[in-house]
Amino acid sequence: MNTITPPEGQLSIDQCWAMLDTETVGRVALVVDGHPEIFPVNFLLQRRSIVFRTAGGTKLWAAMTSKPLAFEIDGYDAGDEAAWSVVARGESEVIESQEEKDQVDALFLEPWQPGDKDNYVRLRPKAMTGRRFKVKKPDLWNTRLSDARRASFE
Repeated sequence: MNTITPPEGQLSIDQCWAMLDTETVGRVALVVDGHPEIFPVNFLLQRRSIVFRTAGGTKLWAAMTSKPLAFEIDGYDAGDEAAWSVVARGESEVIESQEEKDQVDALFLEPWQPGDKDNYVRLRPKAMTGRRFKVKKPDLWNTRLSDARRASFE
């Protein structure tokens, strides 16, 4: 199999999926009434798709009307002093089949927020990008105490 090596810092599609698999919370972005909206969701990966649960509302409406969505995660690795992010874009769909819902439940997709989250939404990315880069060393005297880059010095 011939694989293409991405440019420096850019993650391959397989690396993007691997990074997605390290997290449990991401952000769903969609356009509502002409402006962007972003929602945090806990999620899991199933068959090269991103699955989350939701109550009725904006995210469900987007899935029901096949509106385009973006999904994003990011992080910082203090040991490597590197930041990274992954963005997936595509259309979402409501999972209707009880068999498919049962398969998702078997992977323990439990909503974090209280309340009924009876709707299962699947995002099948049509495009995915990611990047990883070394971060600039913090100025210990002028960097906020909450800045994650300080962890490598403390």
